[in-house]
Amino acid sequence: MKIIKKTIQYQKAGKFEETRYEKIHNIIVDSAQEGSILVAQEIAKLIKDKKEKGENCILGLATGSSPIKVYEELIRMHQDEGLSFTNVISFNLDEYYPMEKEDIQSYHYFMHEHLFNHIDILPENVHIPDGKVSKDDLHQYCIDYELQIKNAGGLDFQLLGIGRTGHIGFNEPGSHINSGTRSITLDYITRVDAAPAFRGIMNVPRRAITMGIGTVLAAKRIVLLSWGINKAEITKETIEGKISSQVPATYLQGHNNTTFILDEGASSQLTRVKTPWLVSSCIWDNNLKFKAVVWLSELLDKPILRLTDKDYNNNGMSGLLIDEGSAYDLNIQMFNRLQHSITGWPGGKPNADDSNRPERANPIRKRVIVLSPHPDDDVISMGGTLDRLIEQGHEVHVVYQTSGNIAVTDQEALKFAEIASQLNEDSGTVKEIINNLKNKTKKDIDSQNVRNLKGIIRQSEARAAVRYLGLPEANIHFLQLPFYETGSIKKKKLSQDDIEIMNEIIDKIKPHQIYAAGDLADPHGTHEVCLNALFASLEVLKHKDYMKDCWVWLYRGAWHEWGTYEIEMAVPMSPDQVMKKRRAIFYHQSQKDGVMYQGNDSREFWVRAEDRNRLTAKKYHDLGLAEYEAMEAFRRYHF
Repeated sequence: MKIIKKTIQYQKAGKFEETRYEKIHNIIVDSAQEGSILVAQEIAKLIKDKKEKGENCILGLATGSSPIKVYEELIRMHQDEGLSFTNVISFNLDEYYPMEKEDIQSYHYFMHEHLFNHIDILPENVHIPDGKVSKDDLHQYCIDYELQIKNAGGLDFQLLGIGRTGHIGFNEPGSHINSGTRSITLDYITRVDAAPAFRGIMNVPRRAITMGIGTVLAAKRIVLLSWGINKAEITKETIEGKISSQVPATYLQGHNNTTFILDEGASSQLTRVKTPWLVSSCIWDNNLKFKAVVWLSELLDKPILRLTDKDYNNNGMSGLLIDEGSAYDLNIQMFNRLQHSITGWPGGKPNADDSNRPERANPIRKRVIVLSPHPDDDVISMGGTLDRLIEQGHEVHVVYQTSGNIAVTDQEALKFAEIASQLNEDSGTVKEIINNLKNKTKKDIDSQNVRNLKGIIRQSEARAAVRYLGLPEANIHFLQLPFYETGSIKKKKLSQDDIEIMNEIIDKIKPHQIYAAGDLADPHGTHEVCLNALFASLEVLKHKDYMKDCWVWLYRGAWHEWGTYEIEMAVPMSPDQVMKKRRAIFYHQSQKDGVMYQGNDSREFWVRAEDRNRLTAKKYHDLGLAEYEAMEAFRRYHF
């Protein structure tokens, strides 16, 4: 594989090791933030080098969540370091069709909001497909857009994200390698992924204008960004699979100057990451041993204690047996580790030997904070464990970090507003809310009063759910972190105000345990920001005496569960507890049917949660452990 000089900076900063499985050069970085800064630095260097030569720099730019942090860093470099974009000519990959430029969901709006309004690029040098071209003129318009790129000298640098269908730009499965700029019908999954920005899939356009595969491949340099575990499978297929029109991103295997920048989540399914023992010899620490044994057991569909020397040798793990001596001893060691992760006492079992338990026995009555990014993540993700903690006498506080107001549909809010109007016909505020909701267009952002109503709906549901589990009213807290309160999908950056609010609640409760959502399936979503708020707060508070006895446990949200080898505490649930958790979820009625941000999974949240918990229990049983109805899983975060 040819690796050119421009990628050297990534190799110094990230992790790269060519393997026989991989057909595209890729770098793994610790975070999307780190990777975005590296990419922005390469773009900035290209712009400067071109300017020194008196040449224009032709950039192909992408939209979506993936490049946002790249654009933030470019803006910072412009404002703080004097990076000028006067010699930049930009061509955007795509645009929805039909779409008004002023629509807040348009890519024209996106690019100006996230980049162009904050730098000195010349307006005449900005090219974004026009979503309002008439149907009669659309074909010629696409030809002309292609000619504009060629007349500018071709793309020096093309920035890409990747969709879960493997699309780049809006080149959906079936796109031809030689395709040029054209109109295209969007895949259903692509529209599902876009649904949150449009407040529902019914509002997502069915067509788009996109640069073609051939246009992208003509770029001199291509960098693709892939962030988050929800991109892991398609990233692996793109890098390691065969070139196929069904995964258009695989065409990049034929480009001699392409680099993928991956965070840990997006890289997690690569062979060298998931099963490194199949790639080269390994240094077998305890965690890697455990991961390998669980993988082998699941691969062969055999309980851990039934694995044989032959099983290890036939599946690329003979080196592990050389270190351990025999499968028998290794199996017992790993089986015991898995068994010790199971506990019915998530707050620790009183007066018990805790040397082989995931939690400490003392103090017997712990102060516990359960952080919930949205007002339903607590019961959806760890409702059974929450019930156990309350029943076992711990001082439990549920802390809702955001209002969750944008997830309430206008129809749901209107229903409650009309009820309020019947109770108080003279309320001017209620009349204003009803008027705003009835006359709202897709370009409008909710008024403050509408957002307040939607937030109250979510708060009331959250109170009812945890009250059902027996939590005292005084132990329910709503932080309403400011970063979230924009009235739109786009959130503000995490600020000192957010962190100070987190500091205050933690310092007030002085917890022995903190449970937090560690689900980063969407690395630019609310869960990530809420988790980063916790991490920032822990950094501030970690020197306080009470924090020295505080453990942090991370749960996963509705879409993904920890890998079995990652789980450090598994809390079994009886059939009655599963039913109790279900009833608690039902209190979140505004999220129950036709929820706005459901993704491509048609199951309701309570079904999704139960299926996930039952699958975790089944995985433990298949590995040779006792059979439970369901399990909730956690991983400890060390700070």
